[in-house]
Amino acid sequence: MMENQNLVEAAFKTGKGVGWGDQAACLFCAVGRFFRPGYRNNLVSGWLLQLRDVVPKLETGARVADVGCGHGFSTVIMAKAFPKSHFTSYDFHPGSIAQAKVHAQQHGVTANTHFELAMASNFPAKDLNFVTFSDCLHDMGDPLGAARHVRQPLKPDGSWMVVEPMAGDRLEDNLNPIGRLYYAASTMICVPISLDQPVSAEFGAQAGFARLKDTIGLGGFTRVRRATETPFNMILEARP
Repeated sequence: MMENQNLVEAAFKTGKGVGWGDQAACLFCAVGRFFRPGYRNNLVSGWLLQLRDVVPKLETGARVADVGCGHGFSTVIMAKAFPKSHFTSYDFHPGSIAQAKVHAQQHGVTANTHFELAMASNFPAKDLNFVTFSDCLHDMGDPLGAARHVRQPLKPDGSWMVVEPMAGDRLEDNLNPIGRLYYAASTMICVPISLDQPVSAEFGAQAGFARLKDTIGLGGFTRVRRATETPFNMILEARP
Protein backbone atom coordinates (compact mmCIF):
# COMPACT_ATOMS: atom_id res chain seq x y z
CA MET A 1 0.00 0.00 0.00
CA MET A 2 2.90 2.36 0.69
CA GLU A 3 4.32 1.70 -2.75
CA ASN A 4 0.91 2.53 -4.21
CA GLN A 5 0.75 5.93 -2.56
CA ASN A 6 1.96 8.05 -5.49
CA LEU A 7 -0.31 6.24 -7.95
CA VAL A 8 -3.39 6.50 -5.76
CA GLU A 9 -2.69 10.13 -4.81
CA ALA A 10 -2.72 11.08 -8.48
CA ALA A 11 -5.90 9.06 -9.07
CA PHE A 12 -7.68 10.93 -6.26
CA LYS A 13 -7.45 14.07 -8.40
CA THR A 14 -8.99 12.48 -11.49
CA GLY A 15 -11.30 9.78 -10.14
CA LYS A 16 -10.08 7.39 -12.83
CA GLY A 17 -8.68 4.80 -10.47
CA VAL A 18 -5.58 2.61 -10.70
CA GLY A 19 -5.82 -0.74 -12.49
CA TRP A 20 -4.97 -4.00 -10.76
CA GLY A 21 -2.17 -4.64 -13.23
CA ASP A 22 -0.78 -1.12 -12.77
CA GLN A 23 -0.31 -1.19 -9.00
CA ALA A 24 2.78 -2.03 -6.95
CA ALA A 25 4.69 -4.97 -8.38
CA CYS A 26 4.55 -6.95 -5.11
CA LEU A 27 0.81 -6.43 -4.61
CA PHE A 28 -0.37 -9.66 -6.25
CA CYS A 29 1.92 -11.86 -4.15
CA ALA A 30 1.12 -9.87 -1.01
CA VAL A 31 -2.64 -10.23 -1.41
CA GLY A 32 -2.32 -13.95 -2.07
CA ARG A 33 -0.07 -14.48 0.93
CA PHE A 34 -2.39 -12.46 3.16
CA PHE A 35 -5.49 -14.54 2.38
CA ARG A 36 -3.86 -17.96 1.83
CA PRO A 37 -3.65 -18.93 5.56
CA GLY A 38 -7.39 -18.31 5.91
CA TYR A 39 -8.14 -20.50 2.91
CA ARG A 40 -5.74 -23.22 4.01
CA ASN A 41 -7.15 -23.42 7.53
CA ASN A 42 -10.83 -22.81 6.86
CA LEU A 43 -11.93 -23.41 3.27
CA VAL A 44 -12.22 -27.20 3.25
CA SER A 45 -12.40 -27.92 6.98
CA GLY A 46 -14.89 -25.17 7.82
CA TRP A 47 -16.49 -22.96 5.20
CA LEU A 48 -17.57 -25.56 2.66
CA LEU A 49 -19.06 -27.70 5.42
CA GLN A 50 -21.40 -24.86 6.32
CA LEU A 51 -22.95 -24.81 2.83
CA ARG A 52 -25.96 -26.98 2.07
CA ASP A 53 -25.21 -30.11 -0.01
CA VAL A 54 -21.99 -28.71 -1.47
CA VAL A 55 -19.41 -31.10 -0.02
CA PRO A 56 -21.24 -34.28 -1.18
CA LYS A 57 -21.35 -32.85 -4.71
CA LEU A 58 -17.65 -32.04 -4.60
CA GLU A 59 -16.83 -35.51 -3.31
CA THR A 60 -18.72 -37.27 -6.10
CA GLY A 61 -17.67 -34.87 -8.86
CA ALA A 62 -18.87 -31.33 -9.50
CA ARG A 63 -18.27 -28.64 -12.11
CA VAL A 64 -16.85 -25.63 -10.28
CA ALA A 65 -15.88 -22.11 -11.33
CA ASP A 66 -13.48 -20.23 -9.02
CA VAL A 67 -13.81 -16.63 -10.22
CA GLY A 68 -11.27 -13.95 -9.36
CA CYS A 69 -8.83 -16.73 -8.48
CA GLY A 70 -5.70 -14.57 -8.37
CA HIS A 71 -2.68 -16.81 -7.89
CA GLY A 72 -4.93 -19.84 -7.56
CA PHE A 73 -4.52 -20.67 -3.88
CA SER A 74 -8.23 -21.28 -3.28
CA THR A 75 -8.48 -23.39 -6.44
CA VAL A 76 -5.49 -25.55 -5.57
CA ILE A 77 -6.74 -26.19 -2.03
CA MET A 78 -10.16 -27.33 -3.26
CA ALA A 79 -8.74 -29.35 -6.15
CA LYS A 80 -6.47 -31.32 -3.81
CA ALA A 81 -9.32 -32.02 -1.41
CA PHE A 82 -11.82 -33.04 -4.10
CA PRO A 83 -9.98 -34.82 -6.94
CA LYS A 84 -13.23 -36.04 -8.58
CA SER A 85 -14.40 -32.46 -9.19
CA HIS A 86 -13.15 -30.19 -11.95
CA PHE A 87 -12.26 -26.58 -11.24
CA THR A 88 -12.11 -23.94 -13.94
CA SER A 89 -10.73 -20.70 -12.55
CA TYR A 90 -10.89 -17.21 -14.00
CA ASP A 91 -9.07 -13.95 -13.42
CA PHE A 92 -8.72 -10.78 -15.49
CA HIS A 93 -5.00 -10.34 -14.70
CA PRO A 94 -2.67 -12.28 -17.06
CA GLY A 95 0.20 -12.39 -14.58
CA SER A 96 -1.98 -13.94 -11.90
CA ILE A 97 -3.28 -16.62 -14.27
CA ALA A 98 0.31 -17.49 -15.17
CA GLN A 99 1.24 -17.86 -11.50
CA ALA A 100 -1.89 -19.88 -10.78
CA LYS A 101 -0.87 -22.41 -13.44
CA VAL A 102 2.56 -22.69 -11.80
CA HIS A 103 1.01 -23.30 -8.39
CA ALA A 104 -1.33 -25.94 -9.80
CA GLN A 105 1.63 -27.78 -11.30
CA GLN A 106 3.66 -27.51 -8.09
CA HIS A 107 0.83 -29.04 -6.08
CA GLY A 108 -0.03 -31.78 -8.57
CA VAL A 109 -3.56 -30.70 -9.49
CA THR A 110 -3.23 -29.99 -13.20
CA ALA A 111 -5.53 -32.95 -14.00
CA ASN A 112 -8.63 -31.35 -12.46
CA THR A 113 -7.89 -27.64 -12.81
CA HIS A 114 -7.93 -25.18 -15.68
CA PHE A 115 -7.13 -21.46 -15.62
CA GLU A 116 -8.47 -18.89 -18.05
CA LEU A 117 -8.29 -15.14 -18.56
CA ALA A 118 -11.79 -13.65 -18.21
CA MET A 119 -13.84 -11.00 -16.43
CA ALA A 120 -16.33 -11.98 -13.74
CA SER A 121 -19.15 -10.49 -15.80
CA ASN A 122 -18.47 -12.59 -18.91
CA PHE A 123 -16.51 -15.74 -18.02
CA PRO A 124 -17.44 -18.65 -20.31
CA ALA A 125 -19.04 -21.53 -18.42
CA LYS A 126 -22.20 -23.64 -18.32
CA ASP A 127 -23.87 -26.31 -16.21
CA LEU A 128 -22.06 -25.33 -13.02
CA ASN A 129 -22.77 -26.99 -9.70
CA PHE A 130 -20.82 -24.50 -7.64
CA VAL A 131 -19.25 -21.06 -8.07
CA THR A 132 -16.82 -19.38 -5.69
CA PHE A 133 -15.65 -15.78 -5.37
CA SER A 134 -12.90 -15.37 -2.77
CA ASP A 135 -12.11 -11.84 -1.55
CA CYS A 136 -12.78 -10.27 -4.92
CA LEU A 137 -16.41 -9.21 -5.39
CA HIS A 138 -15.82 -5.89 -3.62
CA ASP A 139 -12.93 -5.12 -6.01
CA MET A 140 -15.04 -5.46 -9.14
CA GLY A 141 -16.21 -2.51 -11.16
CA ASP A 142 -19.57 -4.19 -11.83
CA PRO A 143 -20.49 -6.46 -8.89
CA LEU A 144 -24.14 -6.51 -9.92
CA GLY A 145 -23.19 -7.55 -13.46
CA ALA A 146 -21.01 -10.28 -11.98
CA ALA A 147 -23.89 -11.56 -9.84
CA ARG A 148 -26.22 -11.64 -12.84
CA HIS A 149 -23.64 -13.51 -14.88
CA VAL A 150 -23.02 -16.11 -12.16
CA ARG A 151 -26.73 -16.88 -12.11
CA GLN A 152 -26.83 -17.81 -15.81
CA PRO A 153 -24.56 -20.92 -15.93
CA LEU A 154 -25.51 -22.14 -12.45
CA LYS A 155 -27.76 -25.19 -12.28
CA PRO A 156 -31.10 -24.79 -10.46
CA ASP A 157 -29.76 -26.71 -7.45
CA GLY A 158 -26.35 -25.03 -7.60
CA SER A 159 -24.90 -22.52 -5.17
CA TRP A 160 -22.52 -19.58 -5.06
CA MET A 161 -20.08 -19.06 -2.20
CA VAL A 162 -18.97 -15.46 -1.75
CA VAL A 163 -16.04 -14.95 0.62
CA GLU A 164 -15.70 -11.28 1.56
CA PRO A 165 -13.70 -9.23 4.05
CA MET A 166 -15.33 -9.07 7.48
CA ALA A 167 -17.19 -5.75 7.64
CA GLY A 168 -20.15 -4.32 9.50
CA ASP A 169 -22.94 -2.40 7.84
CA ARG A 170 -22.24 0.73 9.91
CA LEU A 171 -19.09 2.80 10.25
CA GLU A 172 -18.99 2.28 14.03
CA ASP A 173 -19.07 -1.49 13.53
CA ASN A 174 -15.73 -1.29 11.72
CA LEU A 175 -13.76 0.78 14.21
CA ASN A 176 -11.54 -2.09 15.29
CA PRO A 177 -8.12 -3.45 14.21
CA ILE A 178 -9.57 -5.54 11.35
CA GLY A 179 -11.76 -2.70 10.13
CA ARG A 180 -8.86 -0.27 10.16
CA LEU A 181 -6.78 -2.64 8.05
CA TYR A 182 -9.58 -3.07 5.53
CA TYR A 183 -10.39 0.65 5.36
CA ALA A 184 -6.74 1.24 4.44
CA ALA A 185 -6.82 -1.53 1.84
CA SER A 186 -10.12 -0.21 0.48
CA THR A 187 -8.67 3.28 0.02
CA MET A 188 -5.33 2.27 -1.44
CA ILE A 189 -6.27 -0.84 -3.44
CA CYS A 190 -9.92 -1.88 -3.73
CA VAL A 191 -11.69 1.36 -4.67
CA PRO A 192 -8.97 2.49 -7.14
CA ILE A 193 -9.17 -0.92 -8.83
CA SER A 194 -12.94 -0.81 -9.22
CA LEU A 195 -12.88 2.78 -10.49
CA ASP A 196 -10.55 1.65 -13.27
CA GLN A 197 -13.07 -0.93 -14.54
CA PRO A 198 -16.27 -0.57 -16.57
CA VAL A 199 -19.32 0.63 -14.57
CA SER A 200 -17.12 1.69 -11.60
CA ALA A 201 -19.68 0.66 -8.96
CA GLU A 202 -17.13 0.69 -6.19
CA PHE A 203 -17.94 -1.33 -3.05
CA GLY A 204 -14.59 -1.21 -1.32
CA ALA A 205 -13.58 -3.70 1.35
CA GLN A 206 -16.23 -2.48 3.82
CA ALA A 207 -19.38 -3.39 1.91
CA GLY A 208 -21.11 -5.10 4.82
CA PHE A 209 -23.60 -7.98 4.64
CA ALA A 210 -26.66 -5.83 3.89
CA ARG A 211 -25.19 -4.26 0.76
CA LEU A 212 -23.74 -7.55 -0.45
CA LYS A 213 -27.05 -9.34 0.08
CA ASP A 214 -28.99 -6.65 -1.80
CA THR A 215 -26.63 -6.79 -4.78
CA ILE A 216 -26.61 -10.59 -4.94
CA GLY A 217 -30.40 -10.60 -4.71
CA LEU A 218 -30.71 -8.13 -7.56
CA GLY A 219 -28.51 -10.50 -9.54
CA GLY A 220 -31.24 -13.14 -9.47
CA PHE A 221 -30.56 -15.10 -6.28
CA THR A 222 -33.57 -15.61 -4.02
CA ARG A 223 -31.76 -17.05 -0.99
CA VAL A 224 -28.71 -15.33 0.47
CA ARG A 225 -27.42 -16.10 3.92
CA ARG A 226 -24.34 -15.58 6.03
CA ALA A 227 -23.13 -19.15 6.41
CA THR A 228 -20.17 -18.59 8.72
CA GLU A 229 -17.36 -16.16 9.50
CA THR A 230 -13.83 -15.68 10.81
CA PRO A 231 -12.24 -12.52 12.22
CA PHE A 232 -11.07 -11.67 8.68
CA ASN A 233 -13.87 -12.98 6.47
CA MET A 234 -17.63 -13.47 6.13
CA ILE A 235 -18.81 -16.38 4.01
CA LEU A 236 -22.09 -15.99 2.15
CA GLU A 237 -24.14 -18.70 0.45
CA ALA A 238 -26.40 -17.69 -2.43
CA ARG A 239 -28.90 -19.93 -4.21
CA PRO A 240 -31.28 -19.35 -7.14
